[in-house]
Amino acid sequence: MSALAHRLDRTIVINAPREAVFRYFTDSSHWAKWWGAGSTIDSRLGGKIYIRHPEGTEVVGEVVEVTPPERIVFTYGYVKGTPVPVGGSRVTIQLAADRGATHLTLTHEFADAAARDEHIQGWRYQLSLFSNVVADEINSGAAGVIDAWFDSWAEPDAAKREKTLDRIASADIRFHDRYSNISTLPELFPHIAAAQHFMPGLRMKRSGDVRHCQGTVLADFVIVGPDGAERGSGTNVFVFGPGGKIETLTGFMNPPKPV
Repeated sequence: MSALAHRLDRTIVINAPREAVFRYFTDSSHWAKWWGAGSTIDSRLGGKIYIRHPEGTEVVGEVVEVTPPERIVFTYGYVKGTPVPVGGSRVTIQLAADRGATHLTLTHEFADAAARDEHIQGWRYQLSLFSNVVADEINSGAAGVIDAWFDSWAEPDAAKREKTLDRIASADIRFHDRYSNISTLPELFPHIAAAQHFMPGLRMKRSGDVRHCQGTVLADFVIVGPDGAERGSGTNVFVFGPGGKIETLTGFMNPPKPV
């Protein structure tokens, strides 16, 4: 390999534990979720990497250093030989734990500046795609968590309700809507009890599929009365933490329907 005097650096934070992120560099099924069907990786020293982009571009390389779950280094070049020949550049990915999330630093070293510049937007896109693929896995159960959240507001048994909320929400949860400015589970518990007291018989239900991006989830809901009639509707914005628990929630009510 010729001297690699030109480098590209990118840094992102992925809302997932470091071990979960590193799994994408040690398992071909995860690697392919990032790069595209047919992509493979053998993360042993000297192991081969293969990337097949959805439009057919092929990249190959060899692992030259691996330290789970912190660091992987591999060569990187295009099967067709341009803009980088096989073995003609080197990629280093470093992972650092960051308050339960992962601070990812990528360095791509090249022999010439022109090839480096061709990859600036590519890595910006690929790392954004990667973080969302990881977030999709971490939050694959988001719909169930949100259903449990709505159900807990109608659960009459305080002990059962608190057990559910402790399972699905961060201890430092922040909850805001037009009638709430609540922080921490110990403050949320009596707030829900009060809502049940002053609005007896009302129940929230998720309406439609949740929409997820990078740990933020939108969930539409309806409010129904004891008679089953709809009393209101709205949208909740959930932000999930690295462990898949709700960290913040902001609720928006829709305008009343015309009579």
